[in-house]
Amino acid sequence: MSVCIKDQIQNMNLVIGCTVGCDYCYARNNVRCFHMIEDFGRPEFFSEKLRLMDRSKPRNFLLTGMSDLSVWKKDWLEEVFSKIRGNPQHQFLFLSKRPDLLNIDTDLKNVWFGVTVTRRSELWRIDALRRNVRGGHYHVTFEPLFDDPGTVDLQGIDWIVIGTMTGAKSRKVKTDPAWAKSLTEQAHDLQIPVFWKEDLVPIMGEENMVQEMPEAFIKVLEAQKEWNRKKS
Repeated sequence: MSVCIKDQIQNMNLVIGCTVGCDYCYARNNVRCFHMIEDFGRPEFFSEKLRLMDRSKPRNFLLTGMSDLSVWKKDWLEEVFSKIRGNPQHQFLFLSKRPDLLNIDTDLKNVWFGVTVTRRSELWRIDALRRNVRGGHYHVTFEPLFDDPGTVDLQGIDWIVIGTMTGAKSRKVKTDPAWAKSLTEQAHDLQIPVFWKEDLVPIMGEENMVQEMPEAFIKVLEAQKEWNRKKS
């Protein structure tokens, strides 16, 4: 049985808002529906949520579920990094579609910097990530995958995630199984774990699902189970 990635990695929406302007942006739609902030085009930082990092129970946290790392102000990132440094029990993920705007140096071992690639013309983002972020781990999310990315340079990448379009547009836009299989084979040739999101089940088939996590994430999930066992 496939698992939902949201059960493995929890969102902590420290920043809400983005200026990248993707036409399929679910975050912008959520803000419009639930009135989280006044203007999605003017990102806001909710520093009070940082207290969630102080919990002893380990978590895998995605910190950019409602934003893009490229829109974070320098002082926001510095405050977040400072908090991360004091909480090594967690793993923290960031995503960006504009890695060309990043300039990050860190010695933190529990941070994962990634880019979203939806089509072959966006493969430059992987090179920009490796060039502009120095430190931590690298990951790539191929979601929603709109075309065949072809041969991809995955050197130095520690994890890839593959997914397809969801919602109303999914009736017109679907990921070709061959694209997902090719990316998976390329990653496995380099011993890179691959996670197919649950939205690929109708396309790939439940029995064929590939849902691998990095070892650091697995350790967190195992620690969660042990924590729950002791508390029960």
